[in-house]
Amino acid sequence: MSDFVMTQWPVTRFTETETETTTLAIAEETPVSFVFNSVPYAVMMASLQDLEDYAYGFSITERLVSHPSSIKAVRTEIGEDGVTLFLDIAGEDFRRLLQSRRAMTGRTGCGICGSEDLKSLHQALPSVPIMPPVSLSAIQQAVHTLADYQTLNAQVHMVHGAAWCGSDGSLRMIREDVGRHNALDKLIGAGLRKNFCFSEGFCLITSRCSYEMVQKAILAGFSTLVAISAPTTRAVKLAKEAGLTIIGLARPSKQYLFTGQIACSH
Repeated sequence: MSDFVMTQWPVTRFTETETETTTLAIAEETPVSFVFNSVPYAVMMASLQDLEDYAYGFSITERLVSHPSSIKAVRTEIGEDGVTLFLDIAGEDFRRLLQSRRAMTGRTGCGICGSEDLKSLHQALPSVPIMPPVSLSAIQQAVHTLADYQTLNAQVHMVHGAAWCGSDGSLRMIREDVGRHNALDKLIGAGLRKNFCFSEGFCLITSRCSYEMVQKAILAGFSTLVAISAPTTRAVKLAKEAGLTIIGLARPSKQYLFTGQIACSH
């Protein structure tokens, strides 16, 4: 699968003193088609690793299935034009999917493009679990060590990461993808498949904290979301309604609390 994740590409490198021809690893971006019970649903652009995690996370955060156990099987088929994920899901969820079906060809990890109407963006979300505030020192540690765990990004320098961190700041799991939504979906899917309790600790993302990212975090059951970039106004309002803590513009030396609480020693 590594050949489908990145490619060595010939480039010309310029410096102040010389010009040379070399190769550079660049990330692959491949169409991934989701088919539920033989019915095509969406085509997303994604990186081709952790696809089964992606299938679970996408299905849950798009509210296509009511519970991970509703997914009976996942089959991957690699073709000339891309990859198809065939999912067998429970009858009740499939009937609901058919009623609200949308044909969606997504850009890279597109979040809400393809929604049929504005009303679909305002569906009620659950409140996040009430947990003790995450400590500032734990967040600082996670942000400081994040790059060490981004193995794909270290080679291609342009993919997003989503990590689940323990309450002590240790990185327990990370997923990477060319799309920020995809990376988070893969992380969520991996945790769901392993029955992890996401309400403990916090989620750390390398991208901006948009409305869709907050919605996915809420549906996954995270209690705290930490982002390297800043949140949008809509994201902050949604997080506040659900009780999700948001820390944005997170750097090893500086962090900003937008909603919720944080345990701080000073």
